[in-house]
Amino acid sequence: MRRVLILLAMTLAVPSLLAADVDYGRDIKPLLMEKCSACHGALKQEAGLRLDAATLIRQGGDSGAAIVPGAASESLLLQRVVAEDADERMPPEGEGERLTAEQLALVRSWIDRGAVAPIDEVVLASPNEHWAYQLPVRPSLPKIDDADWTANPIDAFIAEQHRLASVTPVGVADKQLLARRLYLDLIGLPPTRQQLDEFLQNQSTDAYTQLVDQLLDSPQHGERWGRHWMDVWRYSDWNGYKDQLRGSQRHIWHWRDWIIESLNADKGYDQMIVEMLAGDEVAPEDFDVLRATGFLARNYHNSNRNIWLDATVEHTAKAFLGMTIDCARCHDHKFDPLAQSEYYALRAIFEPHNVRTERVPGESNLLKDGLPRVFDAEPDAKTFLYVRGNEKHFDKESPMTPAIPAIFTGQLEASPIALPPPAVFPALWPHVEEEELQAAEQRVTAARKRQQDTADAESIESQKLLAAESALASLRARWAADKAKYLETSSEDSRGLAQVAAQAERLAAFHAAQVELSEKQAAIAVAESSDEPDATKKQAAIDKARKDQQAANTKLSKAKAALDGQDANYTAVGKAYPPTSTGRRLALAQWIVDRQNPLTARVAVNHIWMRHFGEPLVANVFDFGLRSPRPTHVELLDWLAVELMEHDWSMKHLHRLIVTSRVYQLASSADPALMASNSSIDPDNLLLWRANIQRLDAEVIRDSVLHVAGSLDLTRGGPDIDYADGETVPRRSVYIRHAYEKQMTMLVLFDAAGPNECYRRSESIIPQQALSLANSSLSLSESRKLARALWEEVADTTDGEEKFVQLAFKQMLTRDPTAPEVSTCREFLTQQTDKLSATESLTDFGGKTTAAVQASKDPAMRARENLIHVLMNHNDFVTVR
Repeated sequence: MRRVLILLAMTLAVPSLLAADVDYGRDIKPLLMEKCSACHGALKQEAGLRLDAATLIRQGGDSGAAIVPGAASESLLLQRVVAEDADERMPPEGEGERLTAEQLALVRSWIDRGAVAPIDEVVLASPNEHWAYQLPVRPSLPKIDDADWTANPIDAFIAEQHRLASVTPVGVADKQLLARRLYLDLIGLPPTRQQLDEFLQNQSTDAYTQLVDQLLDSPQHGERWGRHWMDVWRYSDWNGYKDQLRGSQRHIWHWRDWIIESLNADKGYDQMIVEMLAGDEVAPEDFDVLRATGFLARNYHNSNRNIWLDATVEHTAKAFLGMTIDCARCHDHKFDPLAQSEYYALRAIFEPHNVRTERVPGESNLLKDGLPRVFDAEPDAKTFLYVRGNEKHFDKESPMTPAIPAIFTGQLEASPIALPPPAVFPALWPHVEEEELQAAEQRVTAARKRQQDTADAESIESQKLLAAESALASLRARWAADKAKYLETSSEDSRGLAQVAAQAERLAAFHAAQVELSEKQAAIAVAESSDEPDATKKQAAIDKARKDQQAANTKLSKAKAALDGQDANYTAVGKAYPPTSTGRRLALAQWIVDRQNPLTARVAVNHIWMRHFGEPLVANVFDFGLRSPRPTHVELLDWLAVELMEHDWSMKHLHRLIVTSRVYQLASSADPALMASNSSIDPDNLLLWRANIQRLDAEVIRDSVLHVAGSLDLTRGGPDIDYADGETVPRRSVYIRHAYEKQMTMLVLFDAAGPNECYRRSESIIPQQALSLANSSLSLSESRKLARALWEEVADTTDGEEKFVQLAFKQMLTRDPTAPEVSTCREFLTQQTDKLSATESLTDFGGKTTAAVQASKDPAMRARENLIHVLMNHNDFVTVR
């Protein structure tokens, strides 16, 4: 009892402001959903009690009313959550953490204040009624009187929310700000001064839409939005210790390039999903498409197959469907209608697949380059349900049947897919045969030249030439036999070619053995004539050489005897794989992108919207389950989802629609009175009455440092760049190695995506961010280069220092400086020049950073470099407003 009193007292000790600010929709419903709905929600109602809606809370369960509005201390709900007895306390032991003092204070305050809740709160009679499980239907556009808010359908929905809440949107941002916002949003780079001036001087009524189209057509668009989708799809370069591969795949960058190229080509989002999940089944002979299966190859884990498949199931569901089905790996999902068996039925779809690396044209060494792709390695592999998720406890007699969760309509209609010859026997790729034969021919040419340079016709070089020629003949014969075997040649012809290949291989082995014996015999002579002074060591070398010669002689004898063989057994020129694929992954992909799937388009729209506005329409971007309440802008979400599907899943169409809306073009600030009025109604800007100020992504910050200085190398594609070279290699950040324990420090400090999972980036504010921009060799070098370039433009003009400041602001912040800013900067330049001129008074800080570009020895120029460096640390440089 004493513990109960203490907990109750703690709720009273929480500041009164917290209690006074309690809101059912914001504070109470999400709390009860998190803590209680697993046992008292739409899925399960222990003791006949549901706590997922206010009307049901008042109604109570088998023990009577759960609350007494106006009297928290008399309410059974509060009594149970603070109970000392473990058998009485909720949530039960092992079912979740106890409510904190702050949470208890919220519940108490809500009850004491009458348990107020919306009278129109949706109460689900069944989980099937959840808003996200209903097919999106295009709603009618709201009728808006304001012509400014009717040109774009998006604006009509937003304006209706403004009207209902009585908020007044701010005005449209100025053209300079809009240009910066568009450039950073669509291509991830700020506009140059020339680009900005061209836009500002364009007096056409459609100047803005012209700029939108220009940026969407830019090859940099795919790099910007490729990085966004790489977050969602968990892109990771290979990781491991030294050369040991532990996670992802070597050369996974081919998938990254596919993402960027697909976005630039405006490939439909639906087709991208199909190719990522089943590119090997829809286009097994297309290297460009096979790259897409890096989505699955990336999940590879060398130590445990279950970790690999668990990640595959979890992140396929989260990325494309907004489903947390991973919560059903050990037991039925506590919040969503997903049984544990359904988790393993989904896993069964992926059970047969594995990963391999295809040889790419021009490179035979797979450690240097290759194409990682997936394939069904074990079509008959079985999936078993692990009891409580324990892989050591399962029923071998009850394999799972591949299926989709029952909450959705439709069936998994998988049919085996016969694969073409190169997919079954990759050595049949034309470039493989061509390059292997070419290499063998070059060995013959080299051997012939060495033989011609030797006068003795009986020399070992003559034997080597014969061996090289035999090896080439064997290779040609074996290739002919393998092609006959896999290219539907008659069995009689195939066997004949196999016999020829076998005989050619035996002859090549005989000639190779002759060379080896001659080499070992020569080694004996070398050992016997050695100048080694230690008699013991010399004799040991002679004994070893004679032993090697005896082994070579035995090998030659066996090779000679084998020449009489008549069998058709030969060594294939490559490895063979299963001739059919299960078709399961293709069936899953087709179900995911089917118009009857209620989640896919909504999830995609939500991701795109969030990256344009800084906040998503559905708060949890990877969980559209029962814990995800009906969003404020659900009609807009559904309208956009239908729009995406009806326009061939074109993401560029959606981008264009969003960025040409008025709500996208709003300013982020306005008259203080208007800001205060709107904030009192909608403090979190959920209704989008202004633009959200957003900190730039880590990659955009680094790229901007290089871009404003004119140093950015816009070369596209290719192998990942060592993260340790990020300070010196001026390529875009999307190409820098990104893997576990292999990330550039600057990018990590500015909240770059975590390689394991990053559906939504965090945004931290830490001192190390400023220190990174202040002390990195990259920012130091680029600020010095930019300062010198800008000064060169104005050095011979009147009032060059002021023009220098104006150019710096426009180049770096995409705006003109205010008069006070010009004055402050000029004052800084004067004072800094004076300080740097008095060298005897300067203090050496002994910093360890060594920049590629050294500081100017001219005090005035160095002051300008310092100013540019300061502006790189300006909030406006790392922010889009």
